[in-house]
Amino acid sequence: MADTIFALASGRGRAGIAVLRLSGSRAAEAVRVLTGRVPPPPRRAALREFRDPASGEILDRGLLLWFAAPRSYTGEDVAELHLHAGLAVIESVAGVLSKIDDLRPAEPGEFTRRAFLNGKMDLTAAEGLADLVAAETAAQRRQALRQMDGALGRLYEDWRQRLVRSMAHLEAAIDFADEDLPAGVAEAARAAVAELEREIRRHLADGNRGERLRDGVSAAILGPPNAGKSTLLNRLSRRDAAIVSPIAGTTRDVIDIDIDLDGYPVRVADTAGLRRTGDEIEAEGVRRARKRAASADLKIVVLDATSWPYIDAATREAIGPDALLLLNKIDLKPASGQPSFDGRTVLPMSLVTGEGFAAARRAIADRVRVLADAGDAPVLTRARHRAALEAATAALARSAVAVLPELAAEDLRLAARELGRITGRVEVEELLDVIFRDFCIGK
Repeated sequence: MADTIFALASGRGRAGIAVLRLSGSRAAEAVRVLTGRVPPPPRRAALREFRDPASGEILDRGLLLWFAAPRSYTGEDVAELHLHAGLAVIESVAGVLSKIDDLRPAEPGEFTRRAFLNGKMDLTAAEGLADLVAAETAAQRRQALRQMDGALGRLYEDWRQRLVRSMAHLEAAIDFADEDLPAGVAEAARAAVAELEREIRRHLADGNRGERLRDGVSAAILGPPNAGKSTLLNRLSRRDAAIVSPIAGTTRDVIDIDIDLDGYPVRVADTAGLRRTGDEIEAEGVRRARKRAASADLKIVVLDATSWPYIDAATREAIGPDALLLLNKIDLKPASGQPSFDGRTVLPMSLVTGEGFAAARRAIADRVRVLADAGDAPVLTRARHRAALEAATAALARSAVAVLPELAAEDLRLAARELGRITGRVEVEELLDVIFRDFCIGK
């Protein structure tokens, strides 16, 4: 980290303000070159003229903020130049910076990587920050903020410390068996490890809610041809995303639309109508519809009120135990009483008049909330967390049945290493490129 780095921390495009960030030991020198003055007092905005030192030309007039090490985002000296966002301004200032010795443009995620290496955050917090930058819904924002604030890291670090303590007690019983140790040291350590294993397994049994919220709930709209599947997609997305036609079989392929449903991200798939057909292209569409249904978190089956209560065999096959059932076209044939299928409620609606749609939308949103909301508890958000925790629990399980105490202690070391890999406490070099490469340049 000998170089001082700089990059645009705000997005490119037409805007009033652009933020150019610098970090490193030469940041103060860069400020002096650009402004002819020393940096202002830390965390106090100062109006400055930024000049080309070679010609003396004013490049821009804006605000300068200074953050002295170690009280900065990266733990290094950091300067932020609040410039006008014109491309010519940004490129002219960056051009001056690039000519200063030991200054260079930052790599993607390099600011946050330096923050991690300087102990300003652990890996889970860094990943939470990446999720916050990418958050598109309120629920994603809340989850990312909790992780960025360290809730997940604190949980895993607490587990790691408890495990290290139990490991130390077990090894003491091994190494100092002839000493006057308190009775039951090894037994107490094993009991603590067993409780820890139970806690981690409960944490793993979260129904993938955190990962589902981060990536979006997958929902597939299924049903017979011309039941109103595409119209439902359009009503949920509030735009004409799919072609609607009275001709059965209009939809031949899967159409995916990302929507924000009451703060939760949902990827809704409109699929081909389910029926047996001799049309090769339509048959491929039906095959893709079934494949998408098999992988979806939520199946929404739209039935046709004009043929109710008859349900064709192809649609019956698609109705799983957790499917949400909607009965459309009640404007053409009103439902008598409360429709049901195998003892399950079927929600009547008309996507033409809007009758019943609000209740159907609430039912979909409620299902999504159950699938993705874990409350305020820290939750798993990445596959690498889950893989490390599964490896840790496997090691803890082996430790519990190990015949020799030395083998039990070795398995505890392996479990502690896996927990440390999540937060970055041990053996993280090989993880850094994977974790930080998805960051934007200015982070």
